[in-house]
Amino acid sequence: MTTSASVPTEPEGAIAGDGTTVTDRLVGANQRYAAAFADPGMDARPVLHVAVVACMDARLDLHAALGLELGDCHTIRNAGGVVTDDVIRSLTISQRALGTRSVVLIHHTGCGLESLTEDFRHDLEMEVGQRPAWAVEAFRDVEQDVRQSMQRVRTSPFLLHTDDVRGFVFDVTTGLLREIDPG
Repeated sequence: MTTSASVPTEPEGAIAGDGTTVTDRLVGANQRYAAAFADPGMDARPVLHVAVVACMDARLDLHAALGLELGDCHTIRNAGGVVTDDVIRSLTISQRALGTRSVVLIHHTGCGLESLTEDFRHDLEMEVGQRPAWAVEAFRDVEQDVRQSMQRVRTSPFLLHTDDVRGFVFDVTTGLLREIDPG
């Protein structure tokens, strides 16, 4: 299987020798995809009634790692896979409007948020003259951050279903999930 990671790319922001950008390449891929596309006739409600919250790290192929097909779940991704106010917003809509009942949280080994601190916000403020309103949500202990994320979901007053919330750490070198005890 060929992946984008195995195809040579131009330096960041560069235009390829043929004048195309990465976005041009993506749009071209979409045109090829759409040419063979057939409406699957699906509803927006996930078949498995599950929402997966995970890190945006490009090494995580969630559908393949979890054996999921198109339409099986809602996938909510952000830096670190942490449960922020926006994740609670998405989970609330997922549960209350679209019928999900289970929440799976996935962090991973070697996460970039383990090497950042909240000083990142200060550095941004110094660079652009405005402090971001959001927190970095950096962490040192991935297991503890999974526990914190599980607790945030379980205690949210907006969520209807908080009894089936489980957290995992995905090992980027083996592809295995390790479940984290919420205790």
